[in-house]
Amino acid sequence: MTLRAIDVYKEFASPGGSLHVLSGVDLAVEPGETVAIVGESGSGKSTLLSLLAGLDAPTRGVIEIEGEDLAALDESELAKLRARKLGIVFQQFHLMSGLTALENVSLPLELRYEADAEARARSALAQVGLEARADHLPSHLSGGECQRVALARALVVEPALLLADEPSGSLDEKTGDAVNALLFDLVARRKTSLILVTHSERLADACDRRLRLAGGKLVPC
Repeated sequence: MTLRAIDVYKEFASPGGSLHVLSGVDLAVEPGETVAIVGESGSGKSTLLSLLAGLDAPTRGVIEIEGEDLAALDESELAKLRARKLGIVFQQFHLMSGLTALENVSLPLELRYEADAEARARSALAQVGLEARADHLPSHLSGGECQRVALARALVVEPALLLADEPSGSLDEKTGDAVNALLFDLVARRKTSLILVTHSERLADACDRRLRLAGGKLVPC
């Protein structure tokens, strides 16, 4: 999937006046490319990821996914685009607490009225090694297992682009390494484009390209 961000700005109102988080971000991601975005806490990495996912709108600038300007889409169209083309993995999992692992993974397929939602969800759980935990609630799973469920949920729709925000940030080092290895393996096998926000220099080095967000702009590093 191709993604373009062109001269993107994001400002927030604050008691002291406008807070400039992004100040002219440019980004181009090609099909199958893996890109790491690093930077200090508070530099705007998660804000940028939300803009790229269409979860928030830039103050000005253009974000295009496969040539489609996100600003030209209404909320319903944005939701359909995310359901068809994007997968998102958050640091804190964001699983539905009242749903089993299987139900969490099948949910995005059911929202698209896919007839084989359960079978595909079981297959996705098997790919992340959790077929035996399909009927467990998130509260009965470890942090690493919850993140693998979240990864399966993001990839079950076979997205062209995966956005991952510190996917192992809340895990211990050993568990985080296992989740990251699984993430890169699945992305490589499916030739999925990946934009990865991370504090880990080692994880960033595993990507095709790494960029640093500093002073509101993306620069090579």
